[in-house]
Amino acid sequence: MEMVGIRKMVVMVILMVALFEGSSRADTLCNMDDDGLTACKPSVTQPTPAEPTPECCKALAGADLTCLCSYKNSLVLPALGIDPKLAMELPAKCNLTPPSDC
Repeated sequence: MEMVGIRKMVVMVILMVALFEGSSRADTLCNMDDDGLTACKPSVTQPTPAEPTPECCKALAGADLTCLCSYKNSLVLPALGIDPKLAMELPAKCNLTPPSDC
């Protein structure tokens, strides 16, 4: 495996651990805490995505959508079982306006 591939894998593992570690402090990703991420995951997971819950939409409303948009072409989302296309459709399903450059 080439060095760049190893580095990408290490970064993905570190990010996954940071997202899902069970620490006493609330970890966040783009201003979404673990509870918000968990509430939204069924809506962005194939093969049968669920409609977003009010809890998901509330969490998404408080999130930094520009930051979340920066993950749309990342390998991180698929590695976490998240469909990037579904993730990009989520703001509209929650009646939120996504960033124009997303």
